[in-house]
Amino acid sequence: MVVCGLACWRCRWLLPLLLGLAIIMGIIALAGRGWLESESEPYVQQASLWESCTRGPTDLNWNCESLMDYGWGRAAAATYLVGFVILVICFALAVIAFSIEILRFNFVRGIGGLLFVVAAFQIIGLVIYPVKFAEEIPLTGDNMFSWAYGFGWASTVVVIGCAFFFCCLPNWEDEVLGNIKPTYYYSSPERAPYLN
Repeated sequence: MVVCGLACWRCRWLLPLLLGLAIIMGIIALAGRGWLESESEPYVQQASLWESCTRGPTDLNWNCESLMDYGWGRAAAATYLVGFVILVICFALAVIAFSIEILRFNFVRGIGGLLFVVAAFQIIGLVIYPVKFAEEIPLTGDNMFSWAYGFGWASTVVVIGCAFFFCCLPNWEDEVLGNIKPTYYYSSPERAPYLN
């Protein structure tokens, strides 16, 4: 016997869990020094959202310059950080919304709308950074946008997916709350002769 249904009461925690995952990836992106790195040896350049560091081929110490001295650096950091703060607020709201016994589905749809705002802020920051960095910071050797920058994009993709789910979830309110009887499908008519 197979039970068909969209969601179960325990599964309601998947969306807040995904938002928590997006927060973790956002923290890694904000704190990581791997937004830009030298692609091959000698490793002479690395950058984070906050600073750009270079060194000579034989030097051991990095010489770092703050990206907050540039208008685009402040803009990229501010937009990504504002998106991250709104993401944390959405996570808290999602935990509250899914904790109460009777879900407020219009509230859930509002969280989805806020998540689209988060995605917009993060995308703006993630686009400003590489475009202006490549234009205004002298690059040495072959460089690549690396793992921390990738975590920023991964966080944004998860946020966009969660935004769609949060906006669409009210369409299945009865299934999530368990107000609809599940439909049972049997594998053969011999097992359920009363269905004929």
